[in-house]
Amino acid sequence: MTTETGVETGAGARHRATGRRMSTGRAGDKIFVSAARGSGIVVLAIMAAIAVFLIWKAIPPLRANEANFLTSEAWNPNATPPRFGIAQLAFGTVVSSLLAMLIATPVAIGIALFISFYSPRRLAAGLGYLVDLLAAVPSIVYGLWGLIFLSRHMEGVSAFLNSTLGWIPLFGGDSPGKNSIFTASVVLAIMILPIISSISREVFLQVPRAHIEASLALGATRWEMIRMSVLPYGRSGMIGASMLGLGRAMGETIAVAMVLTFVPGINLRILEDGGTTFASNIANSFAEATRTGQGALIASGLVLFVITLVVNMAARAVVARRKEFV
Repeated sequence: MTTETGVETGAGARHRATGRRMSTGRAGDKIFVSAARGSGIVVLAIMAAIAVFLIWKAIPPLRANEANFLTSEAWNPNATPPRFGIAQLAFGTVVSSLLAMLIATPVAIGIALFISFYSPRRLAAGLGYLVDLLAAVPSIVYGLWGLIFLSRHMEGVSAFLNSTLGWIPLFGGDSPGKNSIFTASVVLAIMILPIISSISREVFLQVPRAHIEASLALGATRWEMIRMSVLPYGRSGMIGASMLGLGRAMGETIAVAMVLTFVPGINLRILEDGGTTFASNIANSFAEATRTGQGALIASGLVLFVITLVVNMAARAVVARRKEFV
């Protein structure tokens, strides 16, 4: 209603004010949706541009290649005619990354569980900050540490594993060394450990408090509560964190290039010196490569791009399958 002075009061004023707020809210929603959609399109466009660039640069050397690109172990793109393949690069990349994930994931999850459910509150904050701080250390520092310090001590570890588990082909061989795929895997494991631990810790903290209290009220011990309530709830998050760490390990360049000693050919014995990966081969060879050699390195980068994309898609599929539980 309107008074004699022309001032609107009562239900009419409230209705108009509510209408203005709803109109402003709808406008904000439209802006947010447009910005989010635009950001997603930009990311997809950047990925498509990277893929097109890699394919465009890789086609000429692949046409000139005299060896099978997928199965050949030779890497000699600067020769005439060029002969190169990615078999050894793919083997070194996959094996070192998987070993790093197998080493880092149990330790990282154990750290996350200790910080979330076992350590005192004041200690947990400091430990969480310390673990997160490891993720900020540059990879070249890990590489120098692995080259100067870790490699000297890995020779004895490799000899022990060789004598104890030598009946397993991966740990066999007559000359276990210090600059091996196993040493590179340990360096990669330490690099990806803070990533997996931080994400897992955040997932564990999202477990509904009612689940935890119900398990404890039924008489479960702390470990039984974790096994029945926390781990099933956080399984998708742990898998996603592990896959993210795997992608980081696959693309690592400097640390692996500094630790590994290049020896031609695939060697199934991971304790012996030698090996290479996609990223380390690119870092070591690009400066001295000819035009064809640079194209060959770009072609190997394209394969690494595809492998990383497949790993991330697999992680997304695993996480999506667990949405019903969450």
